[in-house]
Amino acid sequence: MSATEEQMQQLRSKATELLLREEWKESIQLYSQLIDLCQDQISELHQDSNPDSDHPSKLHKSLCVAFSNRAEARSRLQDFTEALEDCDRALQIEATHFKTLLCKGKILLCLNRYSNALDCFKAALSDPQGNRNLEILNGYLEKCKKLEFQSRTGSFDLSDWVLNGFRGKPPELAEYIGPVQVKRSEISGRGLFATKSIDAGSLLSVTKAIAIERGILGDEDSGENAQLVMWKNFIDKVREAVTKCPITQLLINMLSTGEDEDMLEVPDISFFRPEAEKTGCSNEKLDMDKILSILDVNSLVEEAVSAKVLGKNSDFYGVGLWVLASFINHSCNPNARRLHVGDYLIVHASRDIKAGEELTFMYFDTLSPFDKRVEMSKPWGFNCKCRRCKFEEAVFSKQELREIEIGLEKGVDAGGAVYRLEEGMRRWAVRGKEKGYLRASFWDAYSKVYGSDRLMKRWGRRIPVMEAVVGSVVEAVGSDDRVLKVVVEGLKKSGGGGVVEFERAMKLGRGLYGKVVKKQAMRTLLELGIHDQSY
Repeated sequence: MSATEEQMQQLRSKATELLLREEWKESIQLYSQLIDLCQDQISELHQDSNPDSDHPSKLHKSLCVAFSNRAEARSRLQDFTEALEDCDRALQIEATHFKTLLCKGKILLCLNRYSNALDCFKAALSDPQGNRNLEILNGYLEKCKKLEFQSRTGSFDLSDWVLNGFRGKPPELAEYIGPVQVKRSEISGRGLFATKSIDAGSLLSVTKAIAIERGILGDEDSGENAQLVMWKNFIDKVREAVTKCPITQLLINMLSTGEDEDMLEVPDISFFRPEAEKTGCSNEKLDMDKILSILDVNSLVEEAVSAKVLGKNSDFYGVGLWVLASFINHSCNPNARRLHVGDYLIVHASRDIKAGEELTFMYFDTLSPFDKRVEMSKPWGFNCKCRRCKFEEAVFSKQELREIEIGLEKGVDAGGAVYRLEEGMRRWAVRGKEKGYLRASFWDAYSKVYGSDRLMKRWGRRIPVMEAVVGSVVEAVGSDDRVLKVVVEGLKKSGGGGVVEFERAMKLGRGLYGKVVKKQAMRTLLELGIHDQSY
């Protein structure tokens, strides 16, 4: 055995040992040295006029295994771009190499490229090792088929997980893009728009976080420090994701920094599909100042007024970046909500949406009077100019409305305030959706009346029935926990109500949780909502 062959044997043994000990970075270094030696030896043999006929094939086999093992180590470090390159180099040497096909399939699955992953697992079956690993391969094949179906059809069902009390890991989800597109927005910069009419609860998108950080917050002082630590960790995770993947960098760079909104490109929605070919990736130096500005504008917290967190993560404070959801602007007349499941963000319609309508979240509590919302919008750096705000800006100049608001702050009878507001709207000729706007602004008073037997006994005949008010409020702001709570408590008081009342509550539930939860599981969630003390 030559000195070079002995050196290669030592490198191979040591690298494999490190791989088995899960010392990924160290094994990558040694496999890189082994790959360089193999390639040098192959080049020398090509120049040799009398080569050993068996030696080149042995070197190529060693090179294939080294590329495959380095790919495995890189994938464990989430360095998927270079891991895929190693897989492709190994497969150029041996097209049906089982271990490489399995590794490549798992990487593609992590990248949500289900069809490509499925092709890899199918190809692995043609290798003799495939027959010896049928159970593993069939597991991956079934998983790919399920996720590809979800991604293609938007058919998701979280019911079993909900009914099992969120035990175990969150269900595996595919990424999905529904009937939406990115367009110029009259609200701000670019926005996400419905391409067809959509029912309340219908799925709009499912996306996986680029990065996410979670933690438990303590009291006010320690909680603030914990948030700062989490924010730093979150930035580090984003930096790592961008450094490892040029495509991730390209996606993030498409987001707004909060400046020159009108100059930004309007991407085609197909660009955000995991299987889409991305062009424009470069090796330009990472601009962390730009990345920080993007995160400041686009990152989302899980514990938000427009969001629900399902499962164990509801015990944590979480901040993350989900690219497609970052295009959704604020409105005080919102039509979409989000559901957090594991690292995935599910966006669904919180009320019926018309074709061409822009999708909007509420960034802050929209069940508040106009002047309160103006104050809440200041930290966000904008003044909402939605139809509701324009209407309320004019109507809130009325002295009577100011008196009602001040009276409620001082603790006056909520029933009297509601009656006075309803009479005022009648005199001011407020009609249709505009009634819902004002009722939403004073929802706290309405909920106190409908939730109190004493107040209903006094005022019930003089104010609109709960169903009429709820319908107008939901049309104004979409489904909301606090509205749903009043409806469900009303059902309980009446012994469950009739079919119509039950279906009304279920529709509100779909607006809150989406259609990814079926009827029996929705009943469970509604029960949980009633006992939630966070209202």
